[in-house]
Amino acid sequence: MGREGKLVPTRELIKTPEQIEGIRKSGVINTGVLDEVEKHIRAGMTTLEIDRICYNYCIGHGATPACLNYEGFPKSVCTSINEVVCHGIPKEEDVLKEGDIINVDFTTILDGYYADASRMFIIGKTTPEKEQLVRVAKECLEIGAEAAKPYSFVGDIGHAISKHAEKYHYGVVRDLCGHGVGLAFHEEPEVMHFGHRGTGMLLVPGMVFTIEP
Repeated sequence: MGREGKLVPTRELIKTPEQIEGIRKSGVINTGVLDEVEKHIRAGMTTLEIDRICYNYCIGHGATPACLNYEGFPKSVCTSINEVVCHGIPKEEDVLKEGDIINVDFTTILDGYYADASRMFIIGKTTPEKEQLVRVAKECLEIGAEAAKPYSFVGDIGHAISKHAEKYHYGVVRDLCGHGVGLAFHEEPEVMHFGHRGTGMLLVPGMVFTIEP
């Protein structure tokens, strides 16, 4: 604990410039995976096909899918359709239909560095309700990222996200959160998507974490 009872990050949570460069390179491949999915995703496709696209792109670029066999997870990517919050397992029986929304969540390991991101896709045309949900979730991500300033706090991020979600009478998932990333799949701090300003861990330059509202 720091002065005034504030939680401060341990030294290993502050990445060196070299480590940040390694994480960035991993992130380039991770973004490439999601771009590749975007080129091909369509109604009639199975989530198993999405898994193959992700695996082949990642391996083809000299990296490793972090999800594959992580704590027994059998596939390379999480594919979560409609009401599934996250961690959906790709399978042959899951066929995408017009109007579905799907979150594709991928984590890359390159030279020991981890990069983690997801992207939400709307299959064809969907309802105004689903469109708004996807749009507001993305706005929450952007607002949360804006709140993540040096010498602010983790709680500032959650406060900003939940405040925006509540404008649309949405709640946020409280059982799951963002997290530190870079040298391992999941590191400190936990980044909740609700909270109070000035609470949680102090944010300092060199920290790397995900925001996943």
